Amino acid sequence: MRVIVIGGGLSGVAAAVRLRREGHEFLVLERGEQVGGTWRDNTYPGAACDVPSHLYSFSFAPNPAWTRSFSRQGEIQDYIVDVVRRHRLRDNHVFGCEVLSTRWSDADSRWELETTKGRFTADIVVAAFGALCEPARPDIPGIEDFDGTVFHSARWDHDADLSGKRVAVIGSGASAIQIVPGIADRVGQLEVYQRTPPWILPRMDRRYTAVERFACRRVPFYQRLMRTAIYWAREAQVVGLAKNPLLMLPMELAARAKLRMQVRDRALRRKFTPGYRLGCKRILISNDYYPTFAKRHVRLVTEGIQQIKANALVTADGEVHEADVIVLATGFQIADSPSHRRIFGRDGRSLGDVFDQVGRECYKGTTIAGFPNMFFMVGPSTGLGHSSMIYMIEAQVNYLADALATMRRARIRTVEVRRPAQEAFARMLQRRMAGSVWDRGGCASWYRDKHGRNTTLWPGFSFEFARLTRQFDLDAYAISTEDAP
Repeated sequence: MRVIVIGGGLSGVAAAVRLRREGHEFLVLERGEQVGGTWRDNTYPGAACDVPSHLYSFSFAPNPAWTRSFSRQGEIQDYIVDVVRRHRLRDNHVFGCEVLSTRWSDADSRWELETTKGRFTADIVVAAFGALCEPARPDIPGIEDFDGTVFHSARWDHDADLSGKRVAVIGSGASAIQIVPGIADRVGQLEVYQRTPPWILPRMDRRYTAVERFACRRVPFYQRLMRTAIYWAREAQVVGLAKNPLLMLPMELAARAKLRMQVRDRALRRKFTPGYRLGCKRILISNDYYPTFAKRHVRLVTEGIQQIKANALVTADGEVHEADVIVLATGFQIADSPSHRRIFGRDGRSLGDVFDQVGRECYKGTTIAGFPNMFFMVGPSTGLGHSSMIYMIEAQVNYLADALATMRRARIRTVEVRRPAQEAFARMLQRRMAGSVWDRGGCASWYRDKHGRNTTLWPGFSFEFARLTRQFDLDAYAISTEDAP
């Protein structure tokens, strides 16, 4: 194929729509049996988005049928499937096709992919497997010996009957604060194991009225105006997050007021109070997480888990917590994704090995030296702490499309970002990260890689990233032409 896209989540779908529009021959290899990525996989009770619906959708495929201001998992998944249907992309997908290895062949100047459905070759690979695709399981002694049911939040076991059971939820992040209220009324006992308390703001969620949905369908520019207003309101947070962390104080005060109103017990409130600046870790939104702990059968555990036995969790203070079910709400392998170990570049090293040595450097979040003709979607330093990743995805798709157009126009066979350009870009990112809430907020987070650098987030306004990726900058790349031997 001319182009192969790995992954059929949001970024893979966005790339496929643009490739179809530009007239490229392409296939999307998807290991699941349906598109959707994280929204297909995360079906746990209460699963929903923390970005407003009209911003968490493609600009080229507005959805006037959103029913809520913050959409739930099923509605988002239906939207992604519908985008694929409307753009007639289903036949470009190979489902149930897991990519086992992707290797660059210098002799042929193309990528060779080994998959569970055979071998593919491609001139260009778009790595759209995403950041939230590989569940992280905690390394707790004895977890394999637990006699009850254990599953990760991203692989929810819908056959597991939680009615009246003693359930332990390990984690207190974005998934946990949705799961806990979602299952509390079904279980007999619920214990939530918290390592670091999150900052939680009110969830300004509501159902859209029939009049609003009618306006989105029929009133010209109404939905676009809503999207624009939401975008700029979110973008204003960057001033506090990336420029001056002291400006996050009003939001901290709002979060503290919410905590005080919803948790009357002083000792419990102290356990819920973060010891770092708001924004240093992911900001969460919920209206029902704190109130759930007022129920007599729900308990917060802040002692670390020392080991797991056949029917219990043992904490560092020696207390034995009996359990029937363990839910691992422990996030994803982002900085060290197993997918990185399956991509082998020009010198034969895997992407994981390269990241181990030099850190997660990536030019404009999209290309990496040593990996010719490969474009990463949602690559390092493209994450956002305030707004919709779909905005960043569309910016990267623009860069990809202009790169392919440039290669076709100039009869270029391969492009590979020059290492000095990549290193200069990485230094710029770290300079901009210095002084941000992620640098000075006083927390340790999954935003940082093993070298201690925050290589997950974009340290600025999202429109700055869009401007940087509007055109493919050929002078930053080493190239070979189609006429070269």
